[in-house]
Amino acid sequence: MNDLDLNLLWVFDALMETGSVAAAADKLHLSAPATSRALGRLRRAMNDPIMVRAGRRLVPTPFALRSRVQVRALLETATQLPTTHAGNPFTWRRTFAIRINDGLTPVISSRLAGPISAEAPGVTLHFVAQDSKAPEPLRDGDLDLDLGVAKTSPPDLNTHTLFVDRVVALVAADSDLGRAAELSLDDMVRYPHVSASRRGLAYGPIDDKLREAGLSRRVTSVVPNYAAAALMALQPDVISIAPRVLAEDLVQRGIPLRWHDYPLPLPHVDVKLRWHRRLDEDPASQWLRNHIRAAVKPLTMRLAQRRSAAQS
Repeated sequence: MNDLDLNLLWVFDALMETGSVAAAADKLHLSAPATSRALGRLRRAMNDPIMVRAGRRLVPTPFALRSRVQVRALLETATQLPTTHAGNPFTWRRTFAIRINDGLTPVISSRLAGPISAEAPGVTLHFVAQDSKAPEPLRDGDLDLDLGVAKTSPPDLNTHTLFVDRVVALVAADSDLGRAAELSLDDMVRYPHVSASRRGLAYGPIDDKLREAGLSRRVTSVVPNYAAAALMALQPDVISIAPRVLAEDLVQRGIPLRWHDYPLPLPHVDVKLRWHRRLDEDPASQWLRNHIRAAVKPLTMRLAQRRSAAQS
């Protein structure tokens, strides 16, 4: 690999991402002939075709697929060297990609924006919808962090539990349900429900618990995220579902809502921060992880206090 240099690795990465010489050229702001010549140099340097034609498109060889993660890691390291050496976030110019559960986005993003902007004005936080919990984007470097509920993680991902949460019932504060001392099973059956599901599912664990009691609820609306469900809960006498941390945040901000515990034993979930182990000692990643922990600390203390009060 005597002919291999960093510029060729950028070409390799772009080809793997786009599957096209023309698209890779656009991404790298190069001409198509220059990108094609770089692919030729890559093939000679790596002694492998790298990309082969399959119909109208190019597909990577097994060697290229195996090398992709290593190449991305090398490029990340090369990109971050000036940042790491400087050691001053104020001088950084970079974007962090954070995959996040939609129930956490309003809570976390708003608490991170101010401190991050003040300490590192050249840093952009790119919050990515949690359409899946797949580890590959963390391995490939497409994501820096993952925030959400994950039951298990592969050994190459590091995990830190931020807090324990559960689903609660969100209602309009000035409605009959909002003025009630608690939510009853009769309320669960009588009033219409809003379901929040990115997959468009109307029913879930709540309905399983209701069926065990010989009951069922009436879902009249299904929305793609918890934020939309919370807005719909502003209607009088409508029950919406939301993570407790989001429900408390909205109430604290003065939104005229109130939350109730479900009159059913619903499971608690661990909200976790995940990252690939190659970033474990990376100063920039550590810096961002520390900011996230600081942002959620007041929330976790409030949740713990409520949990302790409920148990006493």
